[in-house]
Parts: sequence; structure tokens; C-alpha cells
Amino acid sequence: MVNLSAAQETPPVLDKDAPLKEDIRLLGRLLGDVLRDQEGEAVFDVVETIRQTAVRFRREDDAQAGEDLTALLHKLTREQTISVVRAFSYFSHLANIAEDQHHIRRRRAHLLAGSAPQQGSVSFALSKLKAAGVGSDTVRTFFGDALIAPVLTAHPTEVQRKSILDAEHDIARLLAERDLPLTPRERVANMQLLHARIATLWQTRMLRYSKLTVADEIDNALSYYRITFLRELPGLYDDIEEEIAAHYPDDADGAAPGNDNSYVQMGSWIGGDRDGNPNVNAGTMQHALVRQATTILDFYLDEVHALGAELSISTLMVGASPALQALADASPDQSPHRSDEPYRRALIGIYARLAATARSLGATNILRKEVGHAAPYLDATEFCTDLQVLADSLRAHHGQLLVKPRLATVQRAAAIFGFHLASLDMRQTSDVHERVLAELFAGAGVEADYTKLTEEQKVQLLLAELAQPRLLYSPYAELSEETASELAILRAAKDIRQRYGKRAIRNYIISHTETVSDLLEVLLLQKETGLLRPRDKQLDAMVIPLFETIPDLQRAAGIMNEWMALPLVKELIAHQGQLQEVMLGYSDSNKDGGFLTSNWELYKAEIHLVKVFADAGVKLRLFHGRGGTVGRGGGPSYEAILAQPPGTVNGQIRLTEQGEIIASKFSNAEIGRRNLELLVAATLEASLMPHAAEGAKAKQLAGFEAIMADLSERAYKAYRNLVYETPGFTDYFFSATPIAEIAELNLGSRPASRKSTKRIEDLRAIPWGFSWGQCRLLLPGWYGFGSAITQWVEEGERDAKIATLQAMFKEWPFFATLLSNMDMVLAKTDLAIASRYAGLVADVELRERIFKRISAEHGTTLRCLEMITGAHERLAGNPLLARSIQNRFAYLDPLNHLQVELIHRHRALSGEPDKVDERVHRGIHLSINGVAAGLRNTG
Repeated sequence: MVNLSAAQETPPVLDKDAPLKEDIRLLGRLLGDVLRDQEGEAVFDVVETIRQTAVRFRREDDAQAGEDLTALLHKLTREQTISVVRAFSYFSHLANIAEDQHHIRRRRAHLLAGSAPQQGSVSFALSKLKAAGVGSDTVRTFFGDALIAPVLTAHPTEVQRKSILDAEHDIARLLAERDLPLTPRERVANMQLLHARIATLWQTRMLRYSKLTVADEIDNALSYYRITFLRELPGLYDDIEEEIAAHYPDDADGAAPGNDNSYVQMGSWIGGDRDGNPNVNAGTMQHALVRQATTILDFYLDEVHALGAELSISTLMVGASPALQALADASPDQSPHRSDEPYRRALIGIYARLAATARSLGATNILRKEVGHAAPYLDATEFCTDLQVLADSLRAHHGQLLVKPRLATVQRAAAIFGFHLASLDMRQTSDVHERVLAELFAGAGVEADYTKLTEEQKVQLLLAELAQPRLLYSPYAELSEETASELAILRAAKDIRQRYGKRAIRNYIISHTETVSDLLEVLLLQKETGLLRPRDKQLDAMVIPLFETIPDLQRAAGIMNEWMALPLVKELIAHQGQLQEVMLGYSDSNKDGGFLTSNWELYKAEIHLVKVFADAGVKLRLFHGRGGTVGRGGGPSYEAILAQPPGTVNGQIRLTEQGEIIASKFSNAEIGRRNLELLVAATLEASLMPHAAEGAKAKQLAGFEAIMADLSERAYKAYRNLVYETPGFTDYFFSATPIAEIAELNLGSRPASRKSTKRIEDLRAIPWGFSWGQCRLLLPGWYGFGSAITQWVEEGERDAKIATLQAMFKEWPFFATLLSNMDMVLAKTDLAIASRYAGLVADVELRERIFKRISAEHGTTLRCLEMITGAHERLAGNPLLARSIQNRFAYLDPLNHLQVELIHRHRALSGEPDKVDERVHRGIHLSINGVAAGLRNTG
């Protein structure tokens, strides 16, 4: 039982973070109570002893703690080990909930206090723009033309089960309730429910025992629409409209974006991204759209039903428009009780049409049966038209106040989501396209071995074939499984567009784009399946190159220059609204060349693309393939967008949201709303704020860029020398990180490696970064920086060079963001913990040789960062994040120590499969989950 007097205690608020500390203490205490109750006092004592010893180990003056910790962990029984790992893992999850709630609390405090708009808000962006002389016409044009698209992707670092997410969502809600004025009895009830939900969490299986399927990934992603996107995105549109009216009161109507301007739209790769995922095919694409359509139509059905209950308006009291009356007359509802209630009758008709639409699009379980039969909507536009009839009639008959509470939200949602919910991208690697076309060319007698042609010959052949009215494909030809599957996918895309609308599928992304022929091949495959109609210059799915390795990024501008110069392509781009998208990959470029070089090559590629596109008169839309870790392009999206080179945003941006970052950003509705607003605000600022690009500023920037090029070359050599040129490094990596155990974890439907090898070149960038995060080195986010800076500074006027680097940090957003992200990585890096993982390397000489190098570079990097920024503590400019990381170390460190111990046990028996203990295996996977939750951006 919860003590009533204890439950009523409210600690004095001594500082703004006191409520956060109290929430963490409360959740920790309740978790401890659950642990005692479920596992016994002895296990609770073990957990506390490990925590205290890990805290001592962190202190450099207590060397004995390391030995004590090792002895403690060795003595744990298998049963105790699982309980201890689960305890620390769940604390990481609960600490995240408390922090999210505190972010919401602080934001509300600012709003209640009438504080100035915070950086990252649309209000702040509009204030800056207005102060810079940007007028309402420019703002109106921006919102009319913009496309800001978060694209959800499924990746192997999504470690959360939906059952866990649901329980945590309840805990977050109950924690938020405690900020309200509660009666003593309500406070006790709240505490009891919190206790119960944490007990539920403890008794819920954290891991999946079967591998995640693509269908599971689709459903997991759709849960975030129900939690956040379906309501928060339309709400954000309303907020933005009000902000524009407030900042530009003389032109409020003109500057406000209307319902038709869906400038934020959702995208998805889940079910359509088959690069390296053999489990994605035509069936998964069709399943994705059925589930997406069912999700959005369920939302519309619920909202329309609720509107029918609310709009009880009688024509005996107020009039209705002829169009509204016609909708009512067409309704299957013939009840005499509603003969004077045309809105209800019209909504019953709309509901019936929506139900028929849902069935026609694959829904099988409509919970609330319609009154009678009605024809399905042909498309979402017809649905929008009916909603507009309702809104217009209300406004014309004293019902303006009745539009906004619900009807306006449904209208916004219909404009944003249609019947497709999110645009599903198709993605495949260029090698597959080449093989498919080689088979089709050979089968049609056009070219015996397409793969042997030179690039020039390929381009000539592809252009000639695109000009031919006939097809290469024959229904009578026997095709390989790969070719048949690829063609089936494109045919499914055509069918999906016809059934769910043109926005359902409109992009085709080509991984490993290295030549113009890679792009033309996809055009030809679209022609073969009816997605490209050359005579009409109609292309259904924009062909989008993905440049991801360092060499690919360096070739990007040249390839796009050639591509846009082709007469056929010019015509297709004109039909795309003089717009072409290019995707940039952050993951492979980092694994290929290291953190500094990857960021610099991405920056250069963008600069060169801007020039090429400007010369061609084509608008550039960049699609940023950012991962969770800083090593994969992660870090705060707001700062990242503002740090883009001038001319690269222009109201057009798509970016991936991956793995556990989706849960971090969008599993709480208010946090999700804030993250969506950050994207809009950053895009608004980056697109419309004037850039000083002349005179001294331009000269200064050119100087900064020249220095960056020099630093990049040095960092590249240092990184490549360690990762690709050091004998034994691959063996060190596979031994000193849990990469092998991560590959075994049922994290996603995609394999961890592209090939069955132990080559780093073949390893996917995601588990590469994830593994370094688990062992607390986070090497992809900083290695090479220290060597580069040190070498450059020591060659010449040292003081002058340091002053230049400090100026770059203060005056160049790109460099400042680079260092800020690295600062965050280094704050989460821990050499003492990493040294325990190094102990997993059996070869002592190899272990000491490589860890010594990594440790030396780490120290050099820290010194260089401090020299440039002037900050001697990590995250000095972000004290909230610094405190957050510091607060969780006491609970995160033990998980790392436990993981090392469990890996020792597991690998000791790995050569004897009959002796492998599944509980040890499970404990490793639980620790991976807990560390990922504790670090928050690991994938």
C-alpha cells in the first residue's frame, strides 16, 4: 500500500530542475518497490551495491572499485543477472519519460510566463524574418510552395516493443497528471496507478523472441500516427496560421497558409525500401498501403461519427446551404427524428461513403457499422469537397465557432494525409537494376551482355530504348526470380497510385548511384511497367539518386549536370514543376571516411549541386538520409538545417527519422508537436533569412572552407589508417564491441551486413555505429578530428591558426554545428567503460596496441575541442543535456559492466552450442536495449 502522507508530500521547488529530480526519484523508488516485491530484498540489495560500486569506479581516485565491481558481477547467479540487467534497463526508460515530461513542463512554464519566443519555434523564426525585412508576401509564397517531409524508416536499432511503448505512454500520462492540482485521494490513486503500471512494465517481456517482420515494422510505425501525427500535425498548421496572423496583422488573410497547402507531409520507407532487405516485395508494398489507409480512414470514421453527435443543428433554429441540404438528401439516413437536422444526415452519408471507401481500399474491420449503403469516394478530393460544404454552410449560418473544434482538424488532416496517410518511397540498389535490365535486354535480343558495355554505350542504349514505343518485357518469357520480383514491385506501385492516390507513391530512390546510366535504368524500368509514358512526358515516380560514399558525393554534381542536360530528362523535370530531388547519405560516407570528412564532403556536394541546379534553372530538393547517431548525421535537426549551405533548403527538404529516434521524438504527443515545429521553423529560417554572401563575408567563408578542406584530408588519413589499414583492427572491432550479439538480436527485418563476411566494408553503417555506442566509445562521431587539428595548427603560426579556428566556430554555422555534435558524442564517451570492453579482446598485444591509439586520439580530440570552443566541460553550452547525461551515468554504467560480464560468459561457451545458456544470451540483449535507451541516439 502507498502511504497517504508520503503521497501528499510536495518538495519545495528550489530550482527549475527540481521537479525533474523529484520525478526521477519517484520513478526510481517505485521501480525499487516493484523489484523488492517481485524479486526479493536480496536482489534489490545487489542492484544497489552494483550501482554504488559503479559510481565509485567512475571516480578516478578509486581504483579498487574496478576490482570490486568485477568480483561482484562474477558472483551473480544467472537468475540474479537477468533481474539486475532488467532493473537498470527499465530505469533508463523511466528516466527518459521523466525528462520528456520535464521538457513539456518547462515549455509550458515559458508560455505561461509570457516569455519571449524560444529559438526553434515558428514565432521566433517569424520574428527574425520580420526584423530582417521579410514581408508577408514572401512568407505566403514560402508556405504555398514548401515541402517539409519527415520520412519514417525501419532500421535494426529500433529496440522497443509496442507493448513496452504502450506501458510507458501510460506512465508518462500519469506522471504529467502529478503537475495538476490533485486532491489527496486523487494523488494516492495516481501513485497507485503509477506503481501498477511500473509493475506491468516489469512483468512485460522487453525483447522479441521471434525476428521482426516488415509487417511488424509497418504496424510499429503506424502507432506513432495515432499517438502524434494525426492530431498534432493539423494542430501545428492551426498554430502557424495564428502566428502568421499575429506577426503580419495587416495581411493576416493573405499570409496565412490555406487548407490546400500541405507544406508538411509524412513519408515512409517501411514496406518499400528493399535495398539489402530481401523481405520487401510487391506484397509488402501493398500491405503497407492497406495498413496506412486503414489507419487514416479509421481516424476519419471516428471523427465524422463524433461530428455527427456534435452538430445537432436544426433547420428550425438556423438555415443551411442548398449544397448542405443536397448532401443530407443524398444520405442513406431516412429517420424522421433527424428530418430537421441536415448536418447529422449529411455526416451519416459521409460516414457511409468513408466506410465503403475503407472496404474498397482493403480495410476488413470497421467497428461501427454505417446506417446504409453508399458509393465509395473516388479519391480524397471528393471527401475534402464534402467537408468544405459543411464548413461553408456553418460559416454562412452563424456557425463559425462550430468549425474549428473538430471539423477544421478533419479538413486539415484530409488535405495532409489523403487516403494514403504517407508517401511510400521505393528504394533499390543500382546493381539490381543493372542485372534486371541485362536479363531483359538479352531476352529481347537487344543486347547480349549489357553489363559489359561502357558507360557511354549504356547511356546510348538506354536512351534509344526509352524512345522506342515497344516493350522489352514479354509475358511469355521465363524470368529469374529477382527480375520477376522487381517488375512486380513496379506494377504494384502503379496499382497503388491508382487506388490510393498519386501521393501514395511518387519517389524512386537509387542506392549507390555512381553514373547517369544508373538513373536512366530506373526510367526504363518504369517505362516497362507503365509508370513512365515518354510520349506524354509523364513520370509517376521521380527518379532520385542517392549519393552516399565519399567518391559518390564527389561525383554527385557532375552526374546531375549530365542528367539534367538530357533532352528527355529536361522534359520530365519540367512536368515535375522544374524540381528534382537528390538524396545524400550520411551513414556510408562516415563509415567510409570518418566524421569530419563525411560532413565536409556532404557540405561540398551540396554547394556544387546548388550551382549546377542554378545553372540548369531547376529547383533542388535535398533529401537528407540522417541516422540517429552523430556518426550517421544525427544531432539536433534544427541546428542541422540552419547549418546547411546557403541555397540548399529553399522551402524544400526531406529527412529520414530512423530507429529509436522515432520513439524518442514522437512517442509523446507534445514532444512530437515540438519536433515537427522545429522542422518547420528551421526550414523557414534557412529558406528566407538573408545571407551575407558578398565582400568580406564571402572572402572569409572561402578562407574557412579552404581550411576545412585541409583538415578533412588530414582527418580522412587518420581515420582510414586506423579502420582500414591497421592490421587486426577488424578483429579488434568484432571482439571489443557487441556487434556479433547485435546481429543476433531480433531488432529488425533487415540483415546487419550486406554480405556474410567480417569485412567492415560489407557491414551496414547502422550496426557499425550502434556497436561503438554500446561500448561507449562512439568512435564514428569524433575519430580523426584531434589528429587533423593538431597537425594543421603545428604547421605554421600556431596562435594565429588557433584564433582562426575559434573564429570559424563563432561565425560559421556549419563548423559550430559540427563541433556541437561532437561535443555531445564526447560527453557520452567513456574511456574507462570502453577499456572493460577492450578486455574482451583475447589477443593482449592487439588489444593494447589499438586501444592505446584510440585513447590517445580521444585525448587529443578533447584538447583540440577545448582549445577551439574555450569550454573545459562537455556541453557547457547545453547545461540541460549535460545534467541529463550526468544524472543517468549512475544507472547506465552498471549496464555496460553487466554487458561485458555477460558477453564474457556467452563467448566462453560459443564454441559449444549445446552449452550456450539462453538466459545469458537474453541478458546481453536486455543490456543492449537498456544502453540504447540510456544514450537515446545510438542508431
